Amino acid sequence: QVQLVESGGDLVQPGGSLRLSCAASGIAFSIYTMGWYRQAPGKLRELVGTIGRGGAAVYADSVKGRFTFSKDNAKNTVYLQMNNLKPEDTAVYYCHIPDTGYWGQGTQVTVSS
Repeated sequence: QVQLVESGGDLVQPGGSLRLSCAASGIAFSIYTMGWYRQAPGKLRELVGTIGRGGAAVYADSVKGRFTFSKDNAKNTVYLQMNNLKPEDTAVYYCHIPDTGYWGQGTQVTVSS
């Protein structure tokens, strides 16, 4: 059974940082491109970016320079380091494997003073 489990979401002040994790099980994690998505209240789910098998990352314009993806194949885990957070980053963040259709359950990030 394939599972993607996100963690690390929290309430943080503007300008703060968080690191999200997505742990995968039941799947050959290292051979897939992994995606991070987010969905804010009342809005459609949007792509934050992707990290490829070799670690190459692509970011949405809205997060470039602030967010960084990384992965640890030995731990079957991808990470999303978020710096200089803004209130508009408030959303539920999901990891996803585009080639398979698997999604995690999401983790809530709230940026507020």
